This record gives sequence, C-alpha cells and structure tokens, in this order.
Amino acid sequence: MSSSSTLKSSALGAFAASVIASASMTVGAASAQSIPNRPEDIHFPSLSFEPPNAVDHRFTTGSGVTVYAMPSREFPLVTVTFSFKGGEYLVPANKAGLAAMTGAMMRQGGTTNIAADDLDEQLDFLAAQVNVFAGDDSAAATINTLKSNLDEAFALFMDMVRNPGFDVKKFAIRRDEVIENMKQRNDDASRILSREWGALLYGRDSYTARVPTIDAINSITVEDMQKFHDGVFNPANLIVGVTGDFNVDDMLKRLDDAFAGWETGAPNPDPPAPQASVASGVYHIEKDIPQGKVNIGHRSVRRDDPDAIALQVMNGVLGGSGFTSRITKRVRSDEGLAYSAGSRLSEPYYYPGEFRAFFQSKNPTVALAIQIILEEISLIRAEPVTDEELSTIKNSMIETFPRRFESKQAVVGTFINDDRTHRPEDYWRTYRDKVRALTAADLQRVAKAHLHPEDLVVLIVGKQSEIAPGDLEGRSSLAKVVQLLGGKTTELPLRDPLTQKPIKN
Repeated sequence: MSSSSTLKSSALGAFAASVIASASMTVGAASAQSIPNRPEDIHFPSLSFEPPNAVDHRFTTGSGVTVYAMPSREFPLVTVTFSFKGGEYLVPANKAGLAAMTGAMMRQGGTTNIAADDLDEQLDFLAAQVNVFAGDDSAAATINTLKSNLDEAFALFMDMVRNPGFDVKKFAIRRDEVIENMKQRNDDASRILSREWGALLYGRDSYTARVPTIDAINSITVEDMQKFHDGVFNPANLIVGVTGDFNVDDMLKRLDDAFAGWETGAPNPDPPAPQASVASGVYHIEKDIPQGKVNIGHRSVRRDDPDAIALQVMNGVLGGSGFTSRITKRVRSDEGLAYSAGSRLSEPYYYPGEFRAFFQSKNPTVALAIQIILEEISLIRAEPVTDEELSTIKNSMIETFPRRFESKQAVVGTFINDDRTHRPEDYWRTYRDKVRALTAADLQRVAKAHLHPEDLVVLIVGKQSEIAPGDLEGRSSLAKVVQLLGGKTTELPLRDPLTQKPIKN
C-alpha cells in the first residue's frame, strides 16, 4: 500500500472513531435525561405568536401612494407588487372579458418603447419574473428579480405598467387562445356547475357571474384595453407592497422617481352589489356523465358582518374542516357516497357572499347524498354542537392562525387587502380571542340566523334518467329527487360554449 493510501486510511479511521465517540456521548446524555414512556407525556412549550402591525410597515411616497415594505435578508431577491382597485365590474356587459384581456396583454404586448419579443428577452436575461393580472374587483402587476438586477429590471417593469404597447399581433394570438379555451367550456361538468351556480346566486348579468362570449371577445379593441388600463392602472388606485433584500428609504426614493410624471387619474368606485334575487329550488342540467356534480346553498353574509367569525367556526363543524366535519364524515366516511364532500363559506367585502355545500357522487346516489346534507343543515340549526366538535374547530383555527403570516409576501398581501377594504386595525390581534370566546349556543344561534333550508338552491349536473329515480339497489325509499325541497325540479338548458345561448335539444 502506498504512503498516500496509508495516510487516507488512517484519516478515515480517525474520523470514524470520532463519530462513534460523539454518538456514544450523545446516547449517554440522552439516557441520563428523563424520557417519557408515552408520546402523550411529551410536553412542548406553548407557541407565542402575535401578528405584525400594519402601521409598523406602512409608508407613503412623496406622491401620496401607500407602500407596505418588509425587508428581509434571506435571499438576494426583491419582489414589488402594484395592487390596483378596479376590475371587471368597470367593464360594460358587451365587453365581458376585457379586464382579463387587458392584464394579459400588458404583459404579452410589449411597451410603446420596447417590442414585445425584446421585452421578453430582456426580462429573461435579467431572470426577472413579471406578471400582470386583472380580476373581478382588483388588478395587480408584480416583479420578482435579483437585487443586483433591480435597477434595470424595475425600469422595464415600470415601462410596462405605465406604457403598455398592446402589440396587435400578440393580441390576435391571445384572442385566438381565449376563444379556443372557450370552446372547451362544456367538456368539464365542473365548469358548467360553477358557471350556472354563479348565475343562479348572483344573476347572469352580474359582473361576478357573467361569462364572456365570442362576440364580446371579438369586439375588444386595443383602444378598449388602453381605456381600461388608463382607468385602473394609475396612482389613484394603487397600493404598493415590497418584500426582499432592500433598504426602505432607498426603495421609497426609487418609487418616487418611478412615479414622477405619472398621471394620477381618478379613484375607482366600489364594485356594485348584485341585484338579482335568488329563487330557491332544485335545478338540473343534463350531462351524460357517470357522477353527478352538486352544489347546495344560498347567499350569505359580508366579511364585516358581526356573525362572520362564528359562522366560520360553525361551517368548520358542518362541512368546512375536511374529515372532522359532519358532511364529510356522513357522505364520504359513513355512507361511501362521495370522495369529496364538504361546505364553504365565502365572505366578500363588497357584497354578501355564499354558503355552499358540495359533492359529486354516482348518479343513483346523488339524491341520497343531497338528503343527508339537508339533514345536517337542519340538525346544526336544531341542536348545539358537541363540546368535542367545538373545541376541535376552535383549536384548529387558533393553532393554524400563524400560517396567515408565514411569509413576508403573505403579510404584505394581507396588509394591502385590509387597507383597501378598511378592515379594523385590531382585527387580527383580536381574532383568536373572538374564536376562543365562542360557545355551542353561539354556533346554534348563527346557524339559525344564517342557514335557511327554505331558501336553498340545489344545482345538479348529471344524467337525469339515472339521478331522478334514486338508488334502485335497496335505497330508493330513502331519497329521490322528487322528494327534495318540495318535489319540483327545474331543468336548465346547457349553453353554447361560445355564445352562451341555450342549446336546443
């Protein structure tokens, strides 16, 4: 053996000996400590977490734009988000889809100074990720880039936000992609269910439920997008969020310089509340599929309703907490009728949201699953929840509360949303105490006040000839569609994917 090999062997042996000695010392130390006999005897120190205060991170640029800034040094990255008030609710009905099209084309269509492909190439070279989004009631533009590339990348970002080019060739490609996607609307029953559910609850003409048609998409022009852009993407509607590796004073100066000469514009009004009334009953849309897809629910409360937190806990017991909730246990675990079953409670700020139970089940057992959910809705109104159910949901909501603030980006996003929707400053600091204070009587009270079995809308998408009779293998006496909510079913037409006009059979 060579001297080199001998030295290597000796070194490896010494290293192995040191590892064994270290391990022996560790085992010995552990043996000297008191090890619990059972896992439940292990006690952990209590977690103390207080949500950050928005005021500690709120700044204002010289031009009056609010900025939420949270520096960190974990990575040499900077993320800047421009959040704007305004969206589809500002769009005329005959131009439905304009908001989303404008957001997409701001990113894909270059600027008035840089061609679309050149902008993409420059951003790629800088490893900068840029996105633009325009939804129902808000819009946003975001850039994530290396700190070392911030100057150049942010300049490109500002040019895109302020001076979109709306390249006509890219626009034509995007329009064709949207129309091609529209052709597939009826392929998936879930898309049909979602589309028609919105129409039933909020009205087909409401911006929250209306669906772009081929005529609407084809009518959109560059001038339409430019007008929408000018009305939404301006400082009057802007709140900025910044996270990552930066200095706050330097960032505020950077923003001031970038906003110089940017026309302020006018602040947009609040979105209108849907005006359509909701007609309760059972509705069906024919679709030849082996499993019926079902929504059950009605309109609910706004975010700032005094009962909102109690309703969140109540919904957790009823169907919103997965396997611990009543609907999931009975429909899935006990009866084996569905893989996915539960309920959701949405609480928008600008208008009343919805309570919605949901599931999908093989066609013959759809009616039985609906009846079980109706029973659970009635039961939670009639009787207090158990102490175990109450403590399970309350503890879950309290213990998972810090996850709302698990990243600086999430925190800044929360600050922006709370600022725009005027959430009380102490809301998050008092949230857990309000959850802790809730009793079974509180949950029964809000269930009685806000769950209305007589007002429920049931929407079924599936094969009616198999759904209507119920389960013919021994359960037909338990539930049939004709036994639900007065026994009347209203047939809704399947709509043409491009025109949204009823398809005649």
